[in-house]
Amino acid sequence: MNKILVVEDNTDLAAGLEINLKKEGYKVIRVPTGEEGIKSAIHDCPDLILLDIMLPGISGLDVCRELRQKSIGIPIIMLTAKGDELDRVVGLELGADDYVAKPFGVRELLARIRVCLRRQPGPTQLSRYRFGNVDIDFEKYRVSVGKKQVEFTQKEFELMRCFIQNREAVLSRDRLLDEVWGYDSYPTTRTVDMHIVKLRKKIEQDPASPLFILSVYGGGYKFVG
Repeated sequence: MNKILVVEDNTDLAAGLEINLKKEGYKVIRVPTGEEGIKSAIHDCPDLILLDIMLPGISGLDVCRELRQKSIGIPIIMLTAKGDELDRVVGLELGADDYVAKPFGVRELLARIRVCLRRQPGPTQLSRYRFGNVDIDFEKYRVSVGKKQVEFTQKEFELMRCFIQNREAVLSRDRLLDEVWGYDSYPTTRTVDMHIVKLRKKIEQDPASPLFILSVYGGGYKFVG
């Protein structure tokens, strides 16, 4: 589960970000000042930082500068006022990875977060995973359920890889679409549902009462295995 540090002094905005990020399966740390942001970045080791430029005490630009001077390469997305083009340019020159101008849409922000996270070197590529009586070999593209070989499509392999790498996290349909189909080529969320139905038929003993790919009302899906 990816951990996101939100450095934002606007309590309402920070709370809204936390709610939406948690709905997407992220762990969230919130701090209201730049000083606390630097300490948290060092000690809590987040996977990404959402950093407001206008902060009490030291600014977001100073936070970005100090983290980069300390050779801390955590991806940083700057939150800027709509007209502050100079701040955006300076932020990028200081080492920020991206910026979002306020007011911003949640879906756009989530997409930018996912893009930044994908750019980062991840853990060792998942090659094989077993759960229950299911054995998935991602290198040889083979799946067996018990002693029976089961055919998976490419998208089914990618969906299972996404679930396994984010096991126990609730993944929204939008996030699954972005991770597996790509943000720029969204089909409809119904596409996810149809693929989940097919996956359950292949790996669940009783697809109507799944044990591994669970539906979360109002949230999406969660893999338990």
